[in-house]
Amino acid sequence: MKANGMQKKKMTGNGFLLLITIALFAVMYIAGMIIFADKGFAKPQMFLNLFVSNAGLLVIACGLTIVMITGGIDISVGSVTALVCMVLADLMENKGVNTYVAVLVALLIGVAFGVVQGFLVAYLDIQPFIVTLAGMFFGRGMTAIISTDMISIKNELFLKWANFRFYMPFGSTNKKGKFIPAYIPPTVVIAVIVVIIIAVLLKYRKFGRKLYAIGGNRQSALMMGLNVKRTMFQAYVLDGFLAGLGGFLFCLNSCAGFVEQAKGLEMDAISSAVIGGTLLSGGVGTPIGTLFGVLIKGTISSLITTQGTLSSWWVRIILSLLLCFFIVIQSVIASMKKKAK
Repeated sequence: MKANGMQKKKMTGNGFLLLITIALFAVMYIAGMIIFADKGFAKPQMFLNLFVSNAGLLVIACGLTIVMITGGIDISVGSVTALVCMVLADLMENKGVNTYVAVLVALLIGVAFGVVQGFLVAYLDIQPFIVTLAGMFFGRGMTAIISTDMISIKNELFLKWANFRFYMPFGSTNKKGKFIPAYIPPTVVIAVIVVIIIAVLLKYRKFGRKLYAIGGNRQSALMMGLNVKRTMFQAYVLDGFLAGLGGFLFCLNSCAGFVEQAKGLEMDAISSAVIGGTLLSGGVGTPIGTLFGVLIKGTISSLITTQGTLSSWWVRIILSLLLCFFIVIQSVIASMKKKAK
């Protein structure tokens, strides 16, 4: 009975954080529609652009959500993204490798990072921050080893994927009265499918319940007979795969590879997960919350870009303030849970 009560309180806290995130996004976006209505902020395409610009980030942030639920962290995902983009560009443009083979290699890079880092964290019990910090330096260094110059992707099939559009039955009318349908590229479709799959995995599958149990109390998870090390290893492998997939989607947007690419992406992914309600201490988090965290980040960027006079650094400043705000809320909720015990 006591365990059930604690679980209900945890779910209540999680729901409260998610509610705050959704409400914040709604308020920010509606405010933008009102203030910048004359600049097209209220157009359907402006909303869809939040997904278009952040499809790769959304997939990567879902991977971060998985490892953060276990109480872990991964700060190598930005470097993995840069390495994936560089490898794709180098293989297709300089080595003449088949597009499908290049994409497969890119995904395997993400899996390789997940396997190595997962083994070090789960089986050798090394701190996730230290392991993934090394992964971050390694990934960025390997990107520079491949090439210090930007490589633009001109592969015909890859560009065909990048420029493909799914047109919506709705849209907007331009100044000449012509109807312009809204659209999304395949990257958005893939990202949304990933969110749905991860949401189902975490909520309805044993693997998801194991992740929450480990993040909630690792010692209790061990006493319940869960294979904590194997589950954590699997979490990092899945995170690595999603980092590779997110890097591929990121590359479809940029169609290039260069050393400084995706710099700071790991912080965007972590902040999106935290703003979406994922606890840094583990045990709580959902990909749906992470989705809204990414949308909030995208909305801030869109508002500042539409405003036109503010520096792009304001995106980082506002995100840092929101991150602090949600961390404080998380601390308050954690304190209330301790008192309830």
